[in-house]
Amino acid sequence: MEIDKLALIFIKDRKMLGTFSKGKNIFYMPGGKREQGETDEQALTRELKEEISVHLLPESISYYGTFRAQADGKPEGTFVKITCYTGEFSGKIKPSSEVERIDWLTSKDVQIASPVGIMILNELKAKGLID
Repeated sequence: MEIDKLALIFIKDRKMLGTFSKGKNIFYMPGGKREQGETDEQALTRELKEEISVHLLPESISYYGTFRAQADGKPEGTFVKITCYTGEFSGKIKPSSEVERIDWLTSKDVQIASPVGIMILNELKAKGLID
């Protein structure tokens, strides 16, 4: 089984934006699942508004990469595939209903990352994009 998700990789001051969902103790990148008939751009725009109260700027969206790993908290053999984009947004980042808090993460934060989060942090560090 595979869970298909979208996420925004947003880096500022050599740190990546991470969100902590209510009741979870690991970070996720802002994003989520598509709803029926949504494009990646539409779904990511909706999810960012729902999770961190910002508006993704369509002209700034750029494909970054796709990562696949064991899904956090799911039975062995359940994978998550996260298609990641970079982009800019308008508005002030603030947690909304689904998100308890946000944080700025570096490669030192792998202990609070899901398996796919570890892959992404390690790649961003290897590319010199985060500390």
